[in-house]
Amino acid sequence: QVRLMESGGGQVQPGGSLRLSCAASGSTVSIAAVGWDRQTSGKQREVVATRSNDGTVVYADSVKGRFTISMDSAQKVVYLEMNNLKPEDTAVYYCAAYTHSKNKYWGQGTQVTVSS
Repeated sequence: QVRLMESGGGQVQPGGSLRLSCAASGSTVSIAAVGWDRQTSGKQREVVATRSNDGTVVYADSVKGRFTISMDSAQKVVYLEMNNLKPEDTAVYYCAAYTHSKNKYWGQGTQVTVSS
């Protein structure tokens, strides 16, 4: 089993930046890819960014050019750098891990609020 713990959420003004972190533990050798999802009240959870072990990165169209996913493999930490934040980025952000056996794990989530 993979355990994920997010940190770094908070409130920021439009145009501002935040960096989310996610520490992975447990069966990390089983991880094939990592990512970040987000969810707002009343909406389905959506995939924001993913990064495969081979370095392939995919972003949702809504965040391309503003968000960057990266990973410190040695420390088993995944980051999401978010720049030029917009009110519509307000959501609970979840770190995600995809395993070779096609399982998906999430952390408990961290709130990001973009508001003036």
